[in-house]
Amino acid sequence: MQEELGSPRTGEALLLDAALQAIPFGFCVWSPDFSLVLWNQHYLDIYGFPGTAIRRGMSLYELVALSCKLGNHPDTSVEDFYEAYTAELLSNRSGARMVNLELTAAQRTLETAHIYAPGLGWVVTHEDVTDELARSDMMAERKHELERQYALLDAAINNMSQGLSMFDAKCRLVACNRVYAQMYGLPEELTRPETEFAAILDHRLASNRHAPVDREQYFRERMAILTGGKYVREVVKMTDGTYLSLRHQPLDGGGVVTTHEDITEQLAAEARMRHIATHDALTDLPNRALFREHLEATCQNTEAGRHFALLAINLDNFRAINDSNGHAMGDHVLRTIAQRLVDLAGSKGRVARLGGDEFGIILTGLKDPRQAADTASAIVASVAEPIIDGILRQQVTASVGIAVGPADGHSADTMMNNADLALARAKSEGRSTYHFFEAGMDAALQRRRAIETGLRAALETDALELVFQPLVGLDCNKIVAAEALLRWTHPEFGPISPVEFIPIAEESGLIRPIGVRVLEKAAKAAANWPAEIAVAVNLSSVQFARGDLVAQVAEALKCSGLESWRLELEITESLLLEDSAANLDTLHKLRDLGIRIAMDDFGTGYSALSYLRAFPFDKIKIDRAFMSDIATKSDSRAIVKAMIGLGTSLGMTTVAEGVETIEQLEVIRAEGCAQVQGYYFSPPVSAEAFAQMVASETIKAEKTAC
Repeated sequence: MQEELGSPRTGEALLLDAALQAIPFGFCVWSPDFSLVLWNQHYLDIYGFPGTAIRRGMSLYELVALSCKLGNHPDTSVEDFYEAYTAELLSNRSGARMVNLELTAAQRTLETAHIYAPGLGWVVTHEDVTDELARSDMMAERKHELERQYALLDAAINNMSQGLSMFDAKCRLVACNRVYAQMYGLPEELTRPETEFAAILDHRLASNRHAPVDREQYFRERMAILTGGKYVREVVKMTDGTYLSLRHQPLDGGGVVTTHEDITEQLAAEARMRHIATHDALTDLPNRALFREHLEATCQNTEAGRHFALLAINLDNFRAINDSNGHAMGDHVLRTIAQRLVDLAGSKGRVARLGGDEFGIILTGLKDPRQAADTASAIVASVAEPIIDGILRQQVTASVGIAVGPADGHSADTMMNNADLALARAKSEGRSTYHFFEAGMDAALQRRRAIETGLRAALETDALELVFQPLVGLDCNKIVAAEALLRWTHPEFGPISPVEFIPIAEESGLIRPIGVRVLEKAAKAAANWPAEIAVAVNLSSVQFARGDLVAQVAEALKCSGLESWRLELEITESLLLEDSAANLDTLHKLRDLGIRIAMDDFGTGYSALSYLRAFPFDKIKIDRAFMSDIATKSDSRAIVKAMIGLGTSLGMTTVAEGVETIEQLEVIRAEGCAQVQGYYFSPPVSAEAFAQMVASETIKAEKTAC
């Protein structure tokens, strides 16, 4: 108890004062008339009161004024605080304990509690609760944060696209999310903590949500995963065809947390991607990569005493269909052919599209290699059947190369190489046929490839040469035209016959740029000849396919200055077998330019007479095959006579090719042929030699006189 200086002190007073000072918080007593009766040092320290400023009997108003002056109760005035405080004291005379919070100048929070004691007044305690409140706020904030994090975790777990489950070391459920319950069709009572895994498994099996398994064995496997302490991944199939990926992650102290992911769509997407990677997009047949895998497996797994065969198939004239009718028609043809091959191969054959117009078939379980020949023959016949698309009618042929294993190879690469060699032989023998692999074919294929490579280089370096063979008019005994013939000397093989390199140029597509080059050179050379001499140029059916032949011919005439009537274009009967309507249209457009059209090798085709009616040719050239024995055999002479008569009656100029003797010339002249071409007059010569021949009239009278 604090007293004024000089006042007498008794033992009881000292004891009371000591007790007051020992109280760990501020303490004071206010009389019923609001005069200060008792206080301790803690009371002074809490509010920052100087010891000399506080005295017994001090009024509450004075003390409030001092307290506010020292910065306590910062948010209120002396009068407001005093009125509120006295009203609170006066309202509490029931003996109840009332508590308030106050703020000191030192920004400390005080808890003031007062109780009314009759006859004494109000006993008031003042305790600094700043730290306690801070701890309480921190705990409340921590609790709130934990609640927030738990809510976030719960939301995250229950909004996962995957199922989540956690089991303890005793195979009891610790927690799971909604997706897990939905995946396995679990009722709420089976998703509660402490649920045994055995109960969950029994429900899954009983509700037919799990593919049939041996219950005890499956349970033992689950137990091993739950207690094994190792990461495990597995895929489980459900009865509805759904596939679930389970990833089991062990927990410290035992147990496991597992994610359950529906990977049905993922597996389907992966299967689609694998299919796309291993199959042809147009025909849905296996592609070359997958076909090679199948072939390699066949090579390694063929039963003793059994044979297998690889058929390499190529469409002979597919490029022309693409060029003349567009890729849509080409695609239709490929799909149609693919289906025909699948039907022919049957259950023992694997069909693939190897690329472009190439297909392959693996035939297994053959007792006799001749079975492969039967299939190849059927393929050739089936492919040749017309393909109808609306009003369009297309026809292609196929060549087939056959390699028979294991005799022709023990690996996929060897078998494919040998089948390709056999295919090349089939194409060289006239196409639309098949051929078995034979030893020694590799050298022929290497030569063919070298010729193709050499042709490309010759085009770039302008190494292809033109020679000219004169055509002599028997009515005037003079040169009236010259046929431009292509010659080429290979840097390794030497001179290559056109009979060998022209088919290669046609198959590789090189014939188009070669044809343009020949047109340009022939027209340029002829422009320097006398005006009455024409030049004849051979055309390949491949040149008709793209539809730009007319423009190429017109450009050659324009650049050379050659009159159009001096250009003769020679075609063979085979051209009219291939898309005759389109080709006839092109021929008419060429005729409209003023160009003369000749049918070469007349008499060697299937229906030469029908072609003469289909198009009004300017000239027909009787093939050299009829000349060899025309002077000695009456039937040969009769045939030639008929052809000459037919041409003459149709108003067409007739030319006899391959005349090599005076006897042949005498017969031809006697039968009324208009022009002659052959070695009897001159072999093909260079442009310079032909120009000199024309200028010097080297064709002597004795050569033409009979």
